[in-house]
Amino acid sequence: MKTKLVLTFMLVFALLLAGCSSSSSTKEDESGKVVLKFLHKWPQPEYAPYFEEVVKDFEKQNPNIKIKMEAIADEPIKDKLRVILGGNEVPDIMFSWSGEFARKFVRANAALDLTPYLNEDTAWKNSFIPASLQPFTSDGKNYGIPLRFNGKFFVYNKKVFEKYNLQEPATWDEFLQTLDTLKKGGETPLILGNQDPWAAIHYLTGLNQKEVSQDVRMKDYNPGSGEFTDPGYVKAMELLADLNKKGYFMKNVNSSSHDMAKQLFFAGKGAIMYVELEEFADMDKNMKGNWGFFPMPSIADGKGNQNFITGAPDGFIVSSKTKHPKEAIQFLKFLTSKENSLKLVKQIGWPSPIDGATNPDTALKEVAEGVEAMKKAEGMAEWLDTDVHAKVADVYLSNIQLLLDGSKTPEQIIKEVQKVAKQVQSEVE
Repeated sequence: MKTKLVLTFMLVFALLLAGCSSSSSTKEDESGKVVLKFLHKWPQPEYAPYFEEVVKDFEKQNPNIKIKMEAIADEPIKDKLRVILGGNEVPDIMFSWSGEFARKFVRANAALDLTPYLNEDTAWKNSFIPASLQPFTSDGKNYGIPLRFNGKFFVYNKKVFEKYNLQEPATWDEFLQTLDTLKKGGETPLILGNQDPWAAIHYLTGLNQKEVSQDVRMKDYNPGSGEFTDPGYVKAMELLADLNKKGYFMKNVNSSSHDMAKQLFFAGKGAIMYVELEEFADMDKNMKGNWGFFPMPSIADGKGNQNFITGAPDGFIVSSKTKHPKEAIQFLKFLTSKENSLKLVKQIGWPSPIDGATNPDTALKEVAEGVEAMKKAEGMAEWLDTDVHAKVADVYLSNIQLLLDGSKTPEQIIKEVQKVAKQVQSEVE
């Protein structure tokens, strides 16, 4: 995911409030064609050709529409959004992460309600895996269309597991027993690079979800009602901190990057690593036939739904000020068609939210199996650092390294979370 977005998005949102009243940039060119501005975040040479092909094919099939496309990479796009949303040149269709990132656009009345369009075309709506649409909803309405469908799984070294006669753990107690067996055998049980603290936040994302009931968590993740007083939040942090206290994580987790950690894992320096579904290709490239995966195990006394998977889709929202919503929806339907989704999986290797697009013929067997596991899940625990208010997320991000090195206790950190959540409540009331 590599979000690292919460520190900059406060600036984005401040200007968003001013910019959402601006007129749309959509217009007709000299030839009378409808011009739609389309902003995405994949300019890299391995990704850009896919979008160029899709736009070219769409314009060929729809000669009355011209797509003016711009691609800005992951981090710079936040600055780009700050500039364009503070002015008059607002894209008709623009990239957005799901969760709180998208909800900020919704609260500012900058995102078009897409519910009527989905309900009018049930074939289109039903083509999506339901769990991929849900993270873009707000108050029962849908404001985003997913393009990628990403989940988080523990990947393990099969040879190491076979050496100790270990099976994939289904419960947290079994997970701890597995880690203990590996440690006693002289192995490094868990590989984690938390130099950029989103890595450990991904652990906490799933642990919060499993320890806190869905109703309570949704109330707390709402900026207008968040309190974070449920004891499950402290318990989740305790479980994470204990993994380090017991010596299950590799040494120097806070000074190692995620990419450095992956290289250690590939070299056999650790038995298990928590990675995203879109990283499975790297696993297969470097550990051909010597890896398997399992979701975060269930917690016996956890108050949350144990059949959720950590992860989230990302995709696109439509400007509420676009003068041509029909054409914008027309393009999004084309972009997420079965044909283009199959091409997305084959050409780029991304898991698709379109049901059936990710299969053993289009993707790695393990990627297809991961998508099937996500389809069977009852919901998704969205990345914590994008699913709560930016100020609350900042408390988590700035303290997670201190939790792992023992400088702060879970109770101390949650008290800070509660304090900031209360401040946020007063700001949004």
